[in-house]
Amino acid sequence: MISQVRSFNRTVTQRIGALQEDFLARDRPLGQARLLWEIGPDGSEVRQLRSRLDLDSGYLSRLLRSLEQGGLVTIGRHGADGRVRTVQLTGRGVAERAVLDRRSDAAARSILGPLSDQQRVRLVTAMAEVKRLLLASMVSIIPADPRNPVARTCLRAYFGELSRRFDDGFDPALSISAEDTELTPPAGVLLVALLHGEPVGCGAVKFHDASPAEIKRMWVDPAVRGLGLGRRILADLEARAIAAGARVVNLETNRTLREAISLYRASGYREVGAFNAEPYAHHWFSKRLGNSAENA
Repeated sequence: MISQVRSFNRTVTQRIGALQEDFLARDRPLGQARLLWEIGPDGSEVRQLRSRLDLDSGYLSRLLRSLEQGGLVTIGRHGADGRVRTVQLTGRGVAERAVLDRRSDAAARSILGPLSDQQRVRLVTAMAEVKRLLLASMVSIIPADPRNPVARTCLRAYFGELSRRFDDGFDPALSISAEDTELTPPAGVLLVALLHGEPVGCGAVKFHDASPAEIKRMWVDPAVRGLGLGRRILADLEARAIAAGARVVNLETNRTLREAISLYRASGYREVGAFNAEPYAHHWFSKRLGNSAENA
């Protein structure tokens, strides 16, 4: 499989012209051209460019310096926060970006042109699937302090979605507790999923010495659902529960969260009777942790 991935990478880089020093017959390499496109007509914060493109700070600075020396961008400070650097396209930069857009369209047509209608459909369908799978591979899942701003962003999004979807809204103060201290080791752990440095999912587990562990705060951003991220977070939480000595993990959920219910059932959870007084729950699930033989 590694050999196939490498072969694919070589074919793609050659076909799109990434090996050429003058990408799209312009006097700059692919990295500079990609950066011009990403900056866009409205400009961008430098740190956002670094996150979106997963670039090293030093390399990004060199790319920006080259574009600045070419008269294509200006780099300054954010008016409200002098610590934040921003980059804007100059008039020349806007014109160059337009040329790159036209030539990129032409390059795409050159790929599609030799193919039959059926082959074109197959290609663009495969490209869409490859893009989604590559995005999935770019998501990292890390433990986070619940008080961290990134974690807070995830939890606010989670609470907001529950408030919109639950029939009677959602008030975390009325729900079974999952306070910061309960989601901090050794009491528990909160995981945050990051894509390009931005939070796109979370999940937590609470540990109990003589009782089953509890899964809490499972959420995936709608923009990245379907990538298997929820399953990855859940599996990571289960592994951490096993490491903490748990042999059973419990969770409860609301009937409106149909995709979550499907995930839990597909992941080996069985529905059981209510084991707590969670006011927002309609379904209670339990899973015995360990190998398949134990679960059977």
